[in-house]
Amino acid sequence: MTIAIMAESLPGERRVGLVPEAARYYLKRGWSVRVEGGAGVGASFPDADYEAAGVSVVADRQALLDGARVVLKVQPPSLEEVAALPPGTVLVCQLNPLGPTEVIEALADRGITSFAVELIPRITRAQKMDVLSSQATVAGYKAVLLGANAMTRFLPMLTTAAGTVRPAKALILGAGVAGLQAIATARRLGAVVSAFDIRPAVREQVESLGAKFLEATLEEGSEDEGGYARALSEEQHQRELELIADNIRDQDLVITTAQIPGKPAPVLITEEMVSTMRPGSAIVDLASESGGNCEATVAGQSVDQGGVTVMGPTNLPAELPFHASQMYARNLASFVDDLFDSEEAIDFEEEITAATCVTHGGEITNERVRAKLASAPE
Repeated sequence: MTIAIMAESLPGERRVGLVPEAARYYLKRGWSVRVEGGAGVGASFPDADYEAAGVSVVADRQALLDGARVVLKVQPPSLEEVAALPPGTVLVCQLNPLGPTEVIEALADRGITSFAVELIPRITRAQKMDVLSSQATVAGYKAVLLGANAMTRFLPMLTTAAGTVRPAKALILGAGVAGLQAIATARRLGAVVSAFDIRPAVREQVESLGAKFLEATLEEGSEDEGGYARALSEEQHQRELELIADNIRDQDLVITTAQIPGKPAPVLITEEMVSTMRPGSAIVDLASESGGNCEATVAGQSVDQGGVTVMGPTNLPAELPFHASQMYARNLASFVDDLFDSEEAIDFEEEITAATCVTHGGEITNERVRAKLASAPE
């Protein structure tokens, strides 16, 4: 069986679906591995490193794809890339399955069997495949560095001949993987950190990292079956906003990470709240691509809101492509190894396979994607 890794075409995407050291996961199965020439350069993996690892570097895309059983990518393919895939190919990548459906419909029409790695279930056996967690780790770390760079203050306490500088205060909204990494990074840099999450169960994790946990009393269930935060009622959401408003005015750095799969991000910071913050402080909104947790956020931009810098970064993992690719490639290798049994056949009834398969046999197979299509206005 041949595995092919395509170079990314999305502007700004520097990650790659395979790093040289991860090739061993495929080679040990007796599979051959090809990578498109230059695919890893943006992540600091030159072609020579792939060749040294036993990977064939192929300059021509058509030659890369001819005879390949499995194609790996980071981002969803463009329509042109879908057209280049031979029918029957197995595509494994991030597909944004609950976003625009044009590419997914094209994959079905082309007869591609596609798997969206964002849909990997949160079960113990799938932890090593969890792309969302690995890339959120990168985003949470980078978000603090961006915020620190935008602030007009130090993060740590400093004792100098000119006097003592008090440490900055940082507030992290959302204590999922990205939020926990942001807490850890801000603490390592010396900030006094507090965090809020609607799920009381994360208190222990937050406090174990040395941060103060802010808890709102919510009567309804705050977590869905997959472990993600669920949307709150208007009354509960208002209580949440009041807690944030009481705490945000004293913060120098705020990182927001709250997202609900398949839905717009909840607004946690109003423009009025931003106006209460000190000039020189910063907000980094990791939910900017799904609408933003802050009313002042503009996706892909940094804006000044009364002296407060509000940042809406997109695709942060691509800004640390070496380690982001390293983790992503290991996730994909674990997934592909699990996908094919000893006879290199796919069991579409298996739990992880069934959850992640989006198109197969010329049809869209994922129920959530089909429901989205059915509800879309004509």
